[in-house]
Amino acid sequence: MLHHEPSGSGTTPPRRRAALAFVLLIALICGAVAAGSLWSAGAKADRELAAHRHQVTATTTGPAKEPPVATRYGSKAQAVAPAVWEQPEHVRRSGNIHVPPATPQGRAVTIWVDDAGVPARPSGSAADRALTALSGGVAAAGVIGVTGAGVVLLVRRRTEGHRLAAWEREWEQVEPVWSGRLHRGSAGNDDE
Repeated sequence: MLHHEPSGSGTTPPRRRAALAFVLLIALICGAVAAGSLWSAGAKADRELAAHRHQVTATTTGPAKEPPVATRYGSKAQAVAPAVWEQPEHVRRSGNIHVPPATPQGRAVTIWVDDAGVPARPSGSAADRALTALSGGVAAAGVIGVTGAGVVLLVRRRTEGHRLAAWEREWEQVEPVWSGRLHRGSAGNDDE
């Protein structure tokens, strides 16, 4: 007869604990690999971007204008001002640049430009890269962990159902002999 584990006893059988620990280990390893891959990819992209970004000094040619409310995003308030600057090849350029609010005309402001001298965002920081890598690693570990735990619990439920069905079949064979029903008259006797 198969051994039946009591349901609802509040304890987790050792095999299930081992399977869940294995799933957790795999999830952590996959999360670490994902975080490392994201860090490496981000570092490579930032190096390539940094090769085409240059800091130059721009001089505002007019006062800063506050951007419309609909375009104010991010944590740092930025205004827009007309300015002039020289791109790395000493070609004079002009255009609107982002400056701190209330920047007056004639103020020198450091900006980033691309190879063509057009204002551009700087390459990413290590903090941004770390946040991206950490979030991606946690997301990968979470998805793999939840999926793996779900599979372990689904397999456990199915095997428990099969085990209980087998136990019931065995009990149907053993119970009549054990309870003595076979000897109580000819209706229950299977020997005839």
